[in-house]
Amino acid sequence: MIKTDQRLLEAAAALLDAGGEGAVTIRAVAQAVGMSHNAPYKHFEDRSALLRAVAQQDFAALTHAFAEVRQLRVQPLLKLKQALTAFISYGQEHPARYRLLFSDPSIAAQGGAFEAAAIQPFLEIAAIVQECQDAHDLPDVSNVELTGLIYASVHGLIDLQAGGRMRQEKGLTGAAKGADLLIELLRPATV
Repeated sequence: MIKTDQRLLEAAAALLDAGGEGAVTIRAVAQAVGMSHNAPYKHFEDRSALLRAVAQQDFAALTHAFAEVRQLRVQPLLKLKQALTAFISYGQEHPARYRLLFSDPSIAAQGGAFEAAAIQPFLEIAAIVQECQDAHDLPDVSNVELTGLIYASVHGLIDLQAGGRMRQEKGLTGAAKGADLLIELLRPATV
C-alpha cells in the first residue's frame, strides 16, 4: 500500500503536470487523494513544503536516471548523450516540474538535505563528463566548469524549446539537436 505522503506527492506532481504550479493547492491535492482539505497539513507544513518535496523527489529520479546511464557499458560520449537525452525528455514531458526544479528561486534558496538532493543530478553528469575527459572525448579543463557549461547550455535549450522560442532561422530546431551539436563542438580536434 502506498503511504499517504507519497499519495499526496503523486497528486501534487499530477496537478503540476496538468495545470502548472498554480494548480497545486493543498485543497486540490487533498481532493485528488480523497482526503479532507486539512488532512495534508498532517504530512506537509504548507504548499511550499509540498512543492519542495515534489522537487526533491524529482531530483532523486533524475539522479537515478543519470546513474543508470553512467552504469551502461558503452562509450563515455554515448553515455553523455543518453544522459542529456534523459534530461531533455524530463523537461519536455514535465515542463511545470522542470520549471519548479530549475527556475523557481524559492526552490533554489533551500539548503541542507534539499540542496544535497538538488546537486546529485549534476554530480552524476559530472562523473560522465569525467569519463569523457578521461577517454579524451572532451577537453582537459576543469571538470566542474565543463559540466556547468554543458548543464547550463542544455538547460537553456530545454527552456527555449518549452517556451516555443526555437526557430530554424535562429539555428535552433530542437533541444536534442542543439545538445548533440554542443557536444560535437566541445570535442577536441584530431590531428
